[in-house]
Amino acid sequence: MKLALASTLTMAVVLTGCSIPTAPTAVSSLNGIFTEPVGRSASTHITNGSHVSLGIVYSQNTQANRAYLQEYQANAGTGFGQSLLVQPIHDAYVATSKPDLAVDWVKASLQRQFGSVTVYPDMQSLKAAKPDVMAIVDTRSQLITSRSSDVESNVSADFYDHNFNYIGTAQGHDAKALSPVWADFKRSEEIVADINEQQNVQVRALRKFDQSLNNMMAQPTNNLSAIETTTDRKTF
Repeated sequence: MKLALASTLTMAVVLTGCSIPTAPTAVSSLNGIFTEPVGRSASTHITNGSHVSLGIVYSQNTQANRAYLQEYQANAGTGFGQSLLVQPIHDAYVATSKPDLAVDWVKASLQRQFGSVTVYPDMQSLKAAKPDVMAIVDTRSQLITSRSSDVESNVSADFYDHNFNYIGTAQGHDAKALSPVWADFKRSEEIVADINEQQNVQVRALRKFDQSLNNMMAQPTNNLSAIETTTDRKTF
């Protein structure tokens, strides 16, 4: 009986995994935002404080990532394996793919550093508003699928002065390779624990972003431009 139950559970996970979407292909965080080369700001630090306004634009990656996580949640436990999937596994998939986790966290972190933080729909709106500082927020996640249990999360904010010249980047990254969640020997409790780990990866990346942001505010930024560093960032 136990063997039959384990086989049924494994089948449910495999079939359910087939309906879960894969992460979208990443592009440059500047893609579709700047239409001309970006210069380096003369500032060696980011002006912050209660008197400083910050304007945010979300990158194409961030927008695609949110749509990906919405689809991931919607498809968790659907398809041929829906009737076989135990509720705790379904709930774990849903709980660990929150579409707004990264953007809400980053915005809250920035609100602790600036007097006002406003999200704009596009660069044109941001330029018209003329905030003191602007940032392009880039978030990307790769969660568990039927083909891969490698989990990864990247978060960054590229900062620019009021003339739209690059100042510096705060960023956080974390990744973990899990054993396949559909392995025959796994109990449902172990599967849930592995699925929960994908949220831990996202949170660790966000905490590293916070540390990077705090360090940036406390000391001069480096001398690398956004264009030079973008191509070196790992994509998935």
